Amino acid sequence: MDIIKLIGIGLIALVIIIIVKQYKPEFAIYVSLAAGILILGMTFDTISQIINLIQSYSQKISINNKFITVLLKITGIAILAEFATSICKDAGETAIASKIDIGSKVMIIAASIPIISSLLEIILKVLP
Repeated sequence: MDIIKLIGIGLIALVIIIIVKQYKPEFAIYVSLAAGILILGMTFDTISQIINLIQSYSQKISINNKFITVLLKITGIAILAEFATSICKDAGETAIASKIDIGSKVMIIAASIPIISSLLEIILKVLP
């Protein structure tokens, strides 16, 4: 099971970080970053399967591909921003983490403008 591999990598990284912090605390962030990248890389196969499934359903029920692309882009922004925020918090840089968090929220809103404008157009057509 993939979840066991992910948890194993996380726990091994945790033990290594605890040991490294005793001797070279500045290297602990590198171990955390490497473990995070490895875990994120392991999820790419699952993410691509999910994307293919969503695209096949969107073709079957004829949803505008533009909306699916926007939703996938928003999801990607959220995942990457959460990853970067976690790394910054692990390094003790909560100020930078909060800036990344705010910036990602702005980017998500900007990416969702096509969906929002389409919804507003539909509402304006329905209202007398």
